[in-house]
Amino acid sequence: MGYELRVVRQAPIAYADLAKAIAPAGFELSGSQEIVARHGGGTHTVARWNDQVVGEPGSDWQVAQLVRLAALLGARLVGEDGESYTVRDGVVQVTAGGTTTDLGKFDEIIAAGPAAWGP
Repeated sequence: MGYELRVVRQAPIAYADLAKAIAPAGFELSGSQEIVARHGGGTHTVARWNDQVVGEPGSDWQVAQLVRLAALLGARLVGEDGESYTVRDGVVQVTAGGTTTDLGKFDEIIAAGPAAWGP
């Protein structure tokens, strides 16, 4: 199991409500309760739903998609260590311990696709 990012909401979301909320933005739910997004003619896992939305990103694209998903659900994206992920002025940012770091421009990250992080 990798590093988890959680979509944190004040109130839980039901599976049916999740499906309704994410479909207009192009996300899909698979039969195995995975939330997927399309890129390059294929579908790629962004997160999974098991009473909450959790992702284990392996690329900046997945992080950007998780930030977008959290915004759609009126939620925050939070890492295991308490860091938060947001988009500000079109830039994906992570804030931890009072320090904010830019990950990159949202549109460029999405356009680049889900290329996995290297070692």
